[in-house]
Amino acid sequence: MIQLDFYGTLVAASLVLLLGRGLVTRVGVLRNFNIPEPVAGGLLVALVLLVLRALDIEVRFDTSLQAPLMLAFFATIGLSADFASLKKGGRVVGIFLLAVTGLLILQNAMGIGLATMLGLDPLMGLLTGSITLAGGHGTGAAWGTVFSEKYGLASASELAIASATFGLVLGGLIGGPVARLLIKRVEVPGCHAQEAPRLPKGFEQPNKERSITPFSFIETLALIAVSLLVGTLLNGLLHGTAFELPTFVCVLFVGVVLRNGLSAFGLYQVFEREVSVLGNVSLSLFLAIALMSLKLWDLAALALPIFIILAVQTLVMALFAVFVTFRVMGRNYDAAVLAAGHCGFGLGATPTAIANMQAVTQRYGPSQIAFLVVPMVGAFFIDIINVIVIKLYLALPFFAAV
Repeated sequence: MIQLDFYGTLVAASLVLLLGRGLVTRVGVLRNFNIPEPVAGGLLVALVLLVLRALDIEVRFDTSLQAPLMLAFFATIGLSADFASLKKGGRVVGIFLLAVTGLLILQNAMGIGLATMLGLDPLMGLLTGSITLAGGHGTGAAWGTVFSEKYGLASASELAIASATFGLVLGGLIGGPVARLLIKRVEVPGCHAQEAPRLPKGFEQPNKERSITPFSFIETLALIAVSLLVGTLLNGLLHGTAFELPTFVCVLFVGVVLRNGLSAFGLYQVFEREVSVLGNVSLSLFLAIALMSLKLWDLAALALPIFIILAVQTLVMALFAVFVTFRVMGRNYDAAVLAAGHCGFGLGATPTAIANMQAVTQRYGPSQIAFLVVPMVGAFFIDIINVIVIKLYLALPFFAAV
């Protein structure tokens, strides 16, 4: 076994990003279907490691950097959100939230229905629904423990982790192709000469050149550090209470309060260019580590019926994005970008959604509304609504008899 330490893992993640950039630049299929660079590089490395494991060579990474990078990314999301923008996008956020809620309900109905048809425990269908797909690894692991201890479902935690891994991979792969299909139907803003170009903001086009000074960089780094510290402390205070929230939501919330509080009192104006650069670095490294350290062999442990359920769920996600998300969000370019993002966190996680949208906007142009709506819904609301939906399903008489 080869064990990479902190520094070795950081080097490997950086190389994965460079590999992904090279692949997307040189392989037309990846570029045309808007596959995110961390996904391209990370999956290739994960496949290589799968082959090495078959040869009795296992490589393990130090993933201690993964959680801080994810939290730093959500801190920058919070620091990028001003109340004026949130107020402006309130109606759009509400509509998108309804679409997201509809998918959660549909995912669980499909999972339970398919599990019943295939002769499986219906709890397995619920576990391969919104719990692991929209919820991700954290929510899946938590509910897997509940299903094992309270309902006696064997290997529930293992199934949850494998299903979440499947969703993370597919969420990063289908968002780009879905957006490409939809963009053919709409007019991309800025494609006409008479339209004044709009400068991209925040996370829309991460490769755009941004001016950075050492002092402003340190100021922004300090804001992110404060968001991480206070958000983590807040999470500790809320732990075990009725108001308990995931750590990343607390960090994001502190970032929002910090940005708008400093602005309201005239103390400091957040420099969005630094925030977006640090956020994009955190996001890219987080995804690189997450994807290159995927244990793809866990997917091989899934029985054929579970694979069928997850494959159908992936198809349902793509169809929902095309025929529901795209249509209710306005059938325009922004709606196409939102559909790509929905695929990302509908099957995987919010960072995957951002990476999907970046791959699209980097090629076709910015979409400010998408980068306002998706982080808010994907970070603030989806976990809370998902818990409500899951508990409502478990309250059904159908499960009471299980």
